[in-house]
Amino acid sequence: MDIFSWLNTPAFELLGRPVPYSDLFGNVFALLTVVLALRRNILSWPVQILGSILLFSASMSAGLGGNASRQVVIVAAAIWGWTQWRKSKAESGSVTVRWASRKERVLLIVALLAGTALFASILHIWNLSWSPIPDAYIFIGSLVAMYAQGRAIVEFWFVWLAVDLVGIPLAVSGGLVFSGAVYLIFLVMVIIGLRDWARRSRQTASSPYASASDLRAP
Repeated sequence: MDIFSWLNTPAFELLGRPVPYSDLFGNVFALLTVVLALRRNILSWPVQILGSILLFSASMSAGLGGNASRQVVIVAAAIWGWTQWRKSKAESGSVTVRWASRKERVLLIVALLAGTALFASILHIWNLSWSPIPDAYIFIGSLVAMYAQGRAIVEFWFVWLAVDLVGIPLAVSGGLVFSGAVYLIFLVMVIIGLRDWARRSRQTASSPYASASDLRAP
């Protein structure tokens, strides 16, 4: 048995549904990614890449083409975000977080809505998903969140929260029960991360030593 076949064999059962190793380990790395992002640790990006590779395999085995496509693009987005954080750390010694401007918030919302509509149409036409709208929403929402995360914008936590709320029922319906359970854990971690980044953003903005370069996006 090769590694790819083994990854999609059941590790155990949860609520009567098999949990493949790819789903198990992929979500473990996904949880670790959130923990590292909360700490603004640059290792969150390579960990996310590894987790996405595993979740790609799990999604394909579950017939979720949109979610599988999402993992491919997430790898590319993670590479971009990794370079952004490395650049920020090189310039200021740390990753400085901030709230988005009004224009940035509007662009994030438009990208989320328009992107979801477009990608849902593609999934439907090519018959790549049995639930194209939620599948597309998670795909586009993840990209929007990762873009905002790469820019160290606090609002990225709100986007992840919305993705989690849709991801829970979709994962369970697709047979990925373990992924659905992990999404519940994500909800708690996202709220913690949002509060932490919001606090750090206020501290940076109110610091008398903060320069203009400290407040700009990386």
